[in-house]
Amino acid sequence: MQPDLAISSDFSLRAVNTFGIDARARAYLKLSGVDQLARVMADPVLAALPRLLLGGGSNIVLTGDFDGLVLHMAIAGRELVGEEGGSILVRAGAGENWHGFVQWTLAQGLGGLENMALIPGTVGASPIQNIGAYGAEVKDLLHSLTVFELASGRLRVMDAAACRFGYRDSVFKHADGAGLVIVDVTFALPRAWAPNLKYAELAQEVAAAGLASPTAQQVSDAVVAIRRRKLPDPAQIGNAGSFFKNPVVSGAQCAGMLAAHPALVHHAQGDGSEKLAAGWLIDQCGWKGRSLGAAGVYEKQALVLVNRGGATGGEVLALARAIQADVLARFGVALETEPVFI
Repeated sequence: MQPDLAISSDFSLRAVNTFGIDARARAYLKLSGVDQLARVMADPVLAALPRLLLGGGSNIVLTGDFDGLVLHMAIAGRELVGEEGGSILVRAGAGENWHGFVQWTLAQGLGGLENMALIPGTVGASPIQNIGAYGAEVKDLLHSLTVFELASGRLRVMDAAACRFGYRDSVFKHADGAGLVIVDVTFALPRAWAPNLKYAELAQEVAAAGLASPTAQQVSDAVVAIRRRKLPDPAQIGNAGSFFKNPVVSGAQCAGMLAAHPALVHHAQGDGSEKLAAGWLIDQCGWKGRSLGAAGVYEKQALVLVNRGGATGGEVLALARAIQADVLARFGVALETEPVFI
């Protein structure tokens, strides 16, 4: 094993996953540069170990100890890199905190990412999940990203099309993207910015503040206020943010559900389908505030599962499955989880 790599053995992962689940890794390395990745892959002992790439730890549920090498992404850096068309290009290292990066772009006078303020995690994880909130998604603003190919040891630039973005999905969540490590991400932010207030909740928050023509920073502040009211701070109570994807159903299925449940929360999509509010479905099944063991459903937002103290990954998984079963039985809708179970 290469002596210049600061590998920790039998490493506790409790502090590096936002659910606060106490699991251990056989080996752990904090990545501050691409050169470390190259040295890991050149080491026959390390290269043979199972690998887990960890960012902010906000999108995983650890169901047990990890008998392999955890690579904890910490590559830093933020810079303006030029213009293209009507956009300003900004680049950030994959280990940068997402919310911190959003606030940095706003401080440069650049709007575009404000609707996704306060989403937990890192910049490098944002395209993997194609994160989004209040009518904005990473795919809409991503220009390109750089990946390290574990198999070849080469760096490669990928544009947005190559990332194969979908709803909370990308190539990086599939087999052909599993050997790619994102090391930096470049966004194209519009020079001619206009607020995106198509989500009623955000529009109401801005209107309540008396802002007829809000700035990007003011929109960000409104998003942060909403999220802080609805979502628990992982530093106070362990959680992974929104735990279930908002399901998309056909227009016909939605119409049938509305006939039986007139208060159903739904949003029409451009292709005629309808996106349902997973939190509303869960709430209607009576899960808000309930617990199974030390894992529970947050009292203020049924879309969020929480660690009430000492929860295991198995308890979180059991709770998720119970919720999925109830929603399927009552509404005929299969909920998909957002976090990855390890």
